[in-house]
Amino acid sequence: MPKQLNAFGILLRPLITEKAQIQASPHIEGVAHKYTFEVDQRANKMQIKDAVEVAFSVRVKEVNTMLVKGKRKRYGAALTKRPNWKKAIVTLMPGEKIELFEGV
Repeated sequence: MPKQLNAFGILLRPLITEKAQIQASPHIEGVAHKYTFEVDQRANKMQIKDAVEVAFSVRVKEVNTMLVKGKRKRYGAALTKRPNWKKAIVTLMPGEKIELFEGV
C-alpha cells in the first residue's frame, strides 16, 4: 500500500525563476497570481490544490501540472541523467496572494 501524502509532503519546494516571478507579480496587468512549485510525482491536481490551500490559507482557482524530464549530464567520461520531477503552476482566486513569494 502506498504511503499517504500530507500537505507538506506534496509541496517539495517553491520554484524561484525569472518566469515564475513574473507570473506571481501583482504589478503586471493581465497576469493572474500564479505560483510555481516542485511537487511529489505521485500527487494529482486535487491533492496539490488541497495542499496549497492548507499550507498557505488561500483559495486555489486552477492547478496545471507537468512532468519535467531530467537532463543528461556528463561527469568526465561517464554519462548520467538527472531525475525526472513534477512541476505545478497554481493559479489563485482574485485578491489572494502567498506572502512567501513577496520578498523574493
